[in-house]
Amino acid sequence: MEDAAAPNSGSEFNPGARRGKSIDECQDMIRRSFRNPIVKFLMEQMEKSGCRVGDNFVKAVVCTGPVAGGYTKGRGITVCSNYLTIQDEVNQVVIHELIHAYDECRAKNLDWTNCAHHACSEVIRAGHLSGDCHFKRELLRGFIKLRGHEQECIKRRVLKSLRGNPYCSEVAAKDAMEAVWDTCYNDTKPFDRAP
Repeated sequence: MEDAAAPNSGSEFNPGARRGKSIDECQDMIRRSFRNPIVKFLMEQMEKSGCRVGDNFVKAVVCTGPVAGGYTKGRGITVCSNYLTIQDEVNQVVIHELIHAYDECRAKNLDWTNCAHHACSEVIRAGHLSGDCHFKRELLRGFIKLRGHEQECIKRRVLKSLRGNPYCSEVAAKDAMEAVWDTCYNDTKPFDRAP
């Protein structure tokens, strides 16, 4: 059984009362996520960009921190079996983390210690393109707002994520997010538009 601390970039965990799944059950859910059209598309785009996605690129682990998963350069994607209970959650984590992997593949110089790089890939792009801030997900988190909920959600999650980056102060995080917002929010690659 592999145990993982919080990876470089992590999908936000909703800390409700969760039982989670075993590593084997989660690994089966990961295999099922490979049939998801968005997951398939992202993996194909990574291959087309010259980044091989091997058999063990996405793996289930037991995590020590309250995260749903993460991407670590050179190691791949981890999905935290002990915090996920349903297929939709696994699909969401895999999509979110594949966007980071795609960004890493495409950019070649992505620096997670740089607040602007982190803000752009972590939540502005991954949050926007993966559907993390879809209305139904926000409703389940207890955030009820009909107008402008997606951008507000993304901004909230960017700042939360950057608070965990030891290289980003609160002020640097907010400045970085604002500096890259338009460029990163409107960058929908490899999609033609946000799914």
